[in-house]
Amino acid sequence: MTDENEPDIFQALRFGAVLENVIIDEKDRQVDFHDTSITENTRGAYPIEFIKNAKVPCVAGHPTDIIFLTCDAFGVLPPASRLSPAQAMYYFISGYTAKVAGTEVGVTEPKATFSPCFSGPFLVWHPSTYAELLAEKMRAHQANVWLVNTGWSGGSYGSGSRMKLKITRALIDAIHAGALARQPTVPDPVFGLEVVKECPGVPGEVLLPKNTWADKGAYDATAKKLAGLFRDNFQQYESKTSAEIKNAGPRG
Repeated sequence: MTDENEPDIFQALRFGAVLENVIIDEKDRQVDFHDTSITENTRGAYPIEFIKNAKVPCVAGHPTDIIFLTCDAFGVLPPASRLSPAQAMYYFISGYTAKVAGTEVGVTEPKATFSPCFSGPFLVWHPSTYAELLAEKMRAHQANVWLVNTGWSGGSYGSGSRMKLKITRALIDAIHAGALARQPTVPDPVFGLEVVKECPGVPGEVLLPKNTWADKGAYDATAKKLAGLFRDNFQQYESKTSAEIKNAGPRG
């Protein structure tokens, strides 16, 4: 991490912050963020006041937009998709992302993983119960739900590259401003997601993942592979979910 790539977070990681698994020079107490001898993926916590323009206290009314963040190591999920209530329930129950190097012992490269409601170890009820509550709140407050992929683009891990932070931030800013909800979408033929086609500050070809792959056939095969993983994982929840939810998942 550098001041150029993450200026707000970089300046927040100062005296008063808490850092995990980092190397510190005992003489000047400076952190060496380039030293990965302990882990490639460290974490930090800091007072919210350390971030410029932070809203303090951090409270507001009902959200107009809900964002699911996922890190797709296969490189086939779109950077931004708008979800229907049924799709929101399906992808919430699925909780798909990727474990990346440094997050767990033995993980040296990204690996697909599913954690119901993005919090599997902490759930008391069946995941569908929480999904029903989510959909109920969505409808009551007319909230949009977005699936934002911060993972790979132009190919899977090893061939593609990680989504640029400035692209993810532009998408999040557009969601918060209400601009993304006004942009045209196109249905993904495999996952059925309403893929955003345009966003201020984001190249159009990046928003449609297949366009970023040099080998279109490889993209199709990889998308079908991930779709199969979704279907296999969701089988454990089908007995307590409606047909509408089950049909909201991948098609290919």
